[in-house]
Amino acid sequence: MPKIIRKKRERIYRYPRLDTILMVEKLLQQRSGEHTKYQLWKKLPKKMMYQTFSLILSYLLSSNKIIIDEDGVVTWTYDPKGIEQLLSNGMKLR
Repeated sequence: MPKIIRKKRERIYRYPRLDTILMVEKLLQQRSGEHTKYQLWKKLPKKMMYQTFSLILSYLLSSNKIIIDEDGVVTWTYDPKGIEQLLSNGMKLR
């Protein structure tokens, strides 16, 4: 029987504002596939708590806008224009 690993539930003290989320999204789009989570946090134009940054990444990961590979490198995957182009070229969805 597999072991169930329970992640410690963290208390969230600050929720990010929309402009903060957009700032992180812009950074991820510019530096996609280049840096790890910690390195990206250090490259932010404005300082923010690491917990807030992690919460934003969790949101982006759950909404399928980013992926994090086995080495911890964060890659931006959200591309609505590319999907629109594929659909206009005749690709059919299920």
